[in-house]
Amino acid sequence: MYYNDRLEYYYTNYWEYPINLIDYGPYPFVINIEKATEQNDYFRIALWTGEHLQLTLMIIDVGEDIGLEVHPNTDQFIRIEEGQGVVLMGNSMDNLTFQANVYDDYAIFIPAGTWHNVVNTGNTPMKLYSIYAPPEHPHGTIHKTKKEAEMEQNYY
Repeated sequence: MYYNDRLEYYYTNYWEYPINLIDYGPYPFVINIEKATEQNDYFRIALWTGEHLQLTLMIIDVGEDIGLEVHPNTDQFIRIEEGQGVVLMGNSMDNLTFQANVYDDYAIFIPAGTWHNVVNTGNTPMKLYSIYAPPEHPHGTIHKTKKEAEMEQNYY
């Protein structure tokens, strides 16, 4: 069930493919997050944006990364659904002292103000979802490619 702009109810079978990948926020919403994440082929797409929380789906190509970044006032949670990589974190862009390997079903917690990057070190695209609190991207954000995202944001 989801709502349109007039707050009418819509029912859908959340367990079927394909899932319509659009930003459903700020309305109540239920979805099979694993299937939605696996279905996504965009570098980043906002699936739900509320006043205090946001969910995005991402795909990181082989050998690529999210991009070194920091969110001064936003905590971030990342869950890897498919793929493997390495996460780097630190207190400055030149001091990434935390490093960990990540795989399917791993969770990454990034405190606000922490510089971070996730690099795909595997042989297949990495599929993940990310939760920001508060939201990091505008409602309805769609970046089909990393290059598109870089044009809108400051990556280092």
